[in-house]
Amino acid sequence: MVLRASAKVNLVLEVLGKRPDGYHELSTVLQAVDLFDRLTVETAAALTLETSEPALPTDDRNLVMRAARLLRETAGIEAGARIVLDKRIPMAAGLGGGSSDAAATLWGLNRLWGLRWRRERLMELAVKLGMDVPFFLGKGRALGTSRGEVLSPLPAVGGYALVLVNPGVGLSTQEVYGRVPLGWRAEPAGTKRMLEALRRRNRAAVASALTNHLEHWVEPAMPVIGRMKSALLAAGALGAAMSGSGPTVFGLARSLDQARQIQRRVSRAGWSAWAVRTNSGAAIRMV
Repeated sequence: MVLRASAKVNLVLEVLGKRPDGYHELSTVLQAVDLFDRLTVETAAALTLETSEPALPTDDRNLVMRAARLLRETAGIEAGARIVLDKRIPMAAGLGGGSSDAAATLWGLNRLWGLRWRRERLMELAVKLGMDVPFFLGKGRALGTSRGEVLSPLPAVGGYALVLVNPGVGLSTQEVYGRVPLGWRAEPAGTKRMLEALRRRNRAAVASALTNHLEHWVEPAMPVIGRMKSALLAAGALGAAMSGSGPTVFGLARSLDQARQIQRRVSRAGWSAWAVRTNSGAAIRMV
């Protein structure tokens, strides 16, 4: 079974405050895009993982293996599987690649092992692996609240072309959230603006509503984020923001043709760049 696991961007990511459990209260609009990792699962005696990316561990430090073991243990079975991950989404980039791979593992092994669990049951496991993982078991766009794992599906009408730009260095999510000032409080004003802009299918309003609170605390330590945003805007993007905990930055284009033009321009700075479209269907798809 061959699966495509989507990347995502956060059209909005607002940090509303610190929770008693140590996590941050979030309001985020997640959007799947058509940049994919490719995951192959097949029957085998043992549970193994192979990956195209030498820097990725293939043991329990990898979310794919943790997802496979969690599903197997929860189901109370001894089945094995050979999992092969062709990595195309950059790592530690704010694009949710690891979370998407974990969701694809749950989805694929649920079928391979004949468990026939409903999506809701898989989502209960997914949240144990990471706050973004449940999103990838659904469709293209959702509002995330609480720690980001409480999801409300949003109509994915109105597709958008984006340019993703990555500087080639990773960022630790834990380290980024550690930069949020003590006592920080905010209201989800950006989320409200984005939901209204998406409802109206107004591209300019969507561009204007792009928001990421984490940018303010990451950019001083990583000035390339500001340079990538400026490059996107100078090349014609309607708006730009950091995705997730970064460092990937994305810009909203008027069309896919324009996105490709912007991609070519910003690539000259030596950054990796992709012209992508928003994905309105399932984030995990069988090829």
